Amino acid sequence: MVNPIFEDLHAQGLISDKSLENIQKKELGAFFSIHWELKTFLYLGVMMLSTGLGILVYKNIDSISHQAVLGAIGLICIACFAWCYKNKSPFSPEKVESPSSLFDYILLLGTLSFLSFIGYMQFQYEVFGTRYGMATFIPMVFLFWTAYYFDHLGILTMAIANLAIWMGISVTPKNLLRSGDFSNERALYTYLALGLFLLILAYFSRSYNFKKHFSFSYHNYGVHLAFIAIISGYFYYDYLYSLIWLAIFGMLAWFLYQNSFKQRSFYFLMITVLYSYVAISGFALRSLFFMDKSISLLLAFLYLIGSGFCLVVILMDLNKKLKSG
Repeated sequence: MVNPIFEDLHAQGLISDKSLENIQKKELGAFFSIHWELKTFLYLGVMMLSTGLGILVYKNIDSISHQAVLGAIGLICIACFAWCYKNKSPFSPEKVESPSSLFDYILLLGTLSFLSFIGYMQFQYEVFGTRYGMATFIPMVFLFWTAYYFDHLGILTMAIANLAIWMGISVTPKNLLRSGDFSNERALYTYLALGLFLLILAYFSRSYNFKKHFSFSYHNYGVHLAFIAIISGYFYYDYLYSLIWLAIFGMLAWFLYQNSFKQRSFYFLMITVLYSYVAISGFALRSLFFMDKSISLLLAFLYLIGSGFCLVVILMDLNKKLKSG
């Protein structure tokens, strides 16, 4: 029985139908959702199954032939994709809801099995020889096709990572910063090319409304890779030549700044502002170091304190503009 007070408030129009319905469910002790708990267990199950099979094969490789291992992996892959093909929703250029949580993880298991199959064949039989680019290109194409055909964001992330491997780099910004692999121009241009390419894919996904929801993943990876590559290029070259990289950064930052307002995305707006702060600070501090050491250190400390405060104020103001706009 629902408290009559809530019904009176609803009758007076003070609470909405949805709010009254939620109150009724709570008072009647309605079932609560365990959707995410089930998805977590399914994900862990797929990962544990893949890991367990790998350990089992590794420890018993002497008693199990390579052909048997490949056959088992191949059968798992075929079975998973056959089941997914049978139960999938019709293809659409727009977002397609998954038939069930189980569907997503069966598809993930099939995809991991395919990658294991290709990797095992290359490792054991060297089917691609020394053409390692082909060994990564084929899985990359397959992953992109799977992500689009079955509309799976997780597999799209794997495809982007495979694209980076095919280009000869590591895609995660964390690993990029940790390794600091900017000792040559080729690495800089490769990172920059990948970042810009992903941003272009994000733009076309939104503009042509073809898997528009994929644009966030492309944009997220692209903005980090492009900004980190440009800032690293700025510090890599001499002062005068580095100004060209700073100009490139400014043009890209302005475009992404405008685009963030169009998308009404505070996340991408914040990312753009933070990277811009790093670039401006790098230019300011690098310029100060041409001055007398004692004066430059004092000015550097004053700059960091003042600019840090200004950064917080700017982010708060932009957040208000985004909400009010």
